[in-house]
Amino acid sequence: MSEYRVDRDKWAEKTFVEHMGNISAEVGRAITAHRNGNKVREDRAIDRAIDLFSATVDVWIGTEYSYRLKEVLRARDEFLRLFFDGTFAEDADNIDRYFTYYAFLARNQHHEQQLQMKRVYANPGKD
Repeated sequence: MSEYRVDRDKWAEKTFVEHMGNISAEVGRAITAHRNGNKVREDRAIDRAIDLFSATVDVWIGTEYSYRLKEVLRARDEFLRLFFDGTFAEDADNIDRYFTYYAFLARNQHHEQQLQMKRVYANPGKD
């Protein structure tokens, strides 16, 4: 395991969609590295993804949104299965597509927040 560890306090400030979108980046890096035969990069991306999955569980456990944990843990299991169960060739595209959906959602959520902030600053007091 690498020495990478996400800042849990900053991670807790993010939304579920942002969590999954960030995990998506590491999933994509791991898949790309595997396809390119770069074992070092693959292992580092897997380590980072595992840490982000764990941080997400830490944030949502015991909250009103803990129902999302089943999805997070299932997604983690499916991601890891790619690399350790010999199913990479059959399932990599499907796993990547699943996580990419969250990356798009997170990006759209971020852009919407940016637009909202611009509106507030352009029209103070007219929210």
